[in-house]
Amino acid sequence: VHLVESGGGLVQPGGSLRLSCAASSFSFSTSAMSWARRAPGKGLELVSAIYPDGSLYYIDSVKGRFTISRDNAKNTAYLQMNSLKSEDTAVYYCAIPCPKGTQGEGGSTWCPQGQGTQVTVSA
Repeated sequence: VHLVESGGGLVQPGGSLRLSCAASSFSFSTSAMSWARRAPGKGLELVSAIYPDGSLYYIDSVKGRFTISRDNAKNTAYLQMNSLKSEDTAVYYCAIPCPKGTQGEGGSTWCPQGQGTQVTVSA
């Protein structure tokens, strides 16, 4: 499994960023995908997920501001982030479901595979 995140950067409050996750070496189209983030001094937090049937999940704090999507032809997942707030500052990771019998950080069912991309929201 190979996941490469990109698209992070420094943005002012209220601004937008679009994160991309390029995937390879597994069946992307049949896999659920998610975005998780780690804020300074905090644990990994699931932000959003998209499932093969098209169903979506968002944590309450990003509902109405973030949109997750996927392009199966390009093996790429996206996270469109609008109306960014300082509390969105974190390293963002793309993740897949952990292999059967394993767990991610803090008992999560999601396992990030990449290096992450830094998102900094600051004036």
